[in-house]
Amino acid sequence: MSKKKKNIEELLEEAVVPDEEQPYEVPENWVWTKLECVFEQVKEQIQPTGNEKYIGLEHMNKGGGILEVGNTEGVKSKKVVFKKNDVLYGKLRPYLNKHAHVEFDGVASTDILVYRNKNISTNKLLNMYLGLPQVLQYANENSNGINLPRVSPKAMDNMHFPLPPLSEQKRIAEKVERLLSKIEEAKQLIEEAKKTFELRRAAILDKAFRGELTRKWREEHPDIENAEVLYDKIISLIKPEKFEIIEEQSEYIPCKWKWVRLGEVVQVNPPKKKLNEVSEEQKCTFIPMPAVSDKTGKIEEPEEREYGKVKKGYTFFLENDVLFAKITPCMENGKSAIARQLKNGFGYGSTEFHVLRTSEYVNEQYIHYLVRSQRFRAEAKREMTGAVGQQRVPKEFLLNYPFPLPPKEEQDAIVNILDDIFAKDNYSKFNLQLESELDILKQCILSKAFRGVLGTNVPSEESAVELLKEVLQEQVK
Repeated sequence: MSKKKKNIEELLEEAVVPDEEQPYEVPENWVWTKLECVFEQVKEQIQPTGNEKYIGLEHMNKGGGILEVGNTEGVKSKKVVFKKNDVLYGKLRPYLNKHAHVEFDGVASTDILVYRNKNISTNKLLNMYLGLPQVLQYANENSNGINLPRVSPKAMDNMHFPLPPLSEQKRIAEKVERLLSKIEEAKQLIEEAKKTFELRRAAILDKAFRGELTRKWREEHPDIENAEVLYDKIISLIKPEKFEIIEEQSEYIPCKWKWVRLGEVVQVNPPKKKLNEVSEEQKCTFIPMPAVSDKTGKIEEPEEREYGKVKKGYTFFLENDVLFAKITPCMENGKSAIARQLKNGFGYGSTEFHVLRTSEYVNEQYIHYLVRSQRFRAEAKREMTGAVGQQRVPKEFLLNYPFPLPPKEEQDAIVNILDDIFAKDNYSKFNLQLESELDILKQCILSKAFRGVLGTNVPSEESAVELLKEVLQEQVK
């Protein structure tokens, strides 16, 4: 027996979000509905011929936009078709907030959702809406998977969407674009300033790891212990596996320093410590990847979770361990930090972290400066393995990475000098603060736009409910 078709009133009742479920108040001639009522999720897939333009997650910018356009040469698996003016949304690792409005035809990774409007909304409006913090939170809450979280396409279809009248949508899009373009111009100037700072930072770190910053300090401390002695102490303490002897390096280092491999002097991904006395309900620090700032190299938004819920399937670490993001693009962006102020001295976090554990003979901040340096990240990038978009730095790279080890006292001196230099760098702090304020301003503009308080609303215009009825009428026919 065939299902009875619903009439327009029944369909409208299902499409409109009930008052008690609406996230916030919007103008009377707007309507809260579901995303699927306004935008169609494109499911069409094709086998690429090699001539199509291609967008994978690696081609999309964190926070919105296209970084570059790829091609399908050598691509063997099926891809999702998109057309000019469609909106793309990355469902894999939604915390990266990758979305874009495209202005050309092409194909996309199957980890990208493709949305096409049903002629009652503008694509640019959806792309703007996807950039809101509330959407990011919704996507993260509706994701599944520990190592590779994906947001459910059905959950995205059911996401609440504030629909304004069509003419109002166009006015919003035009005004928001105009305001955001000014913000992007300001950000571009900041980016240029940041590049100058990064070059300066790289030069300072290079000098630090060649001993140039501590030349005067060594003259004042001629009797410090040789790094050869320090090396023997470390070996007897952590008992690392045997490594190939490092060939003679062309770079000069001070006479009391020693070339070593990273895995000889720090433990990389050490075994988990037994925690027999910890109860399942006890809270512990949890560090997801977004909690680590790629701008400051610090943990800025730690969480607390029950030990029983994180003890399996996550990365374990202790106080003062160095966390190093191994996956692209987090690694290239400089996501690494020292785990400090951990609740009860231990924590868990994303499986996309490598853990480096030092000893009393190695300053953890010195190692952090090393792995966060531009040079280290550039070499790590060349050694990445895995599929495009999911490449990772292998543990072996860290174990075998050669670097100059100074005596412990000189490590401490180098860290103090670097801390002092970067603490006084008010120019970079100002840029970070300004960039943060611009991000807040952008979100403020978008928030006002989708609340109908941007100054573009005309209350006398026909209600957006009529737009919904136009789409729903097709289902009645």
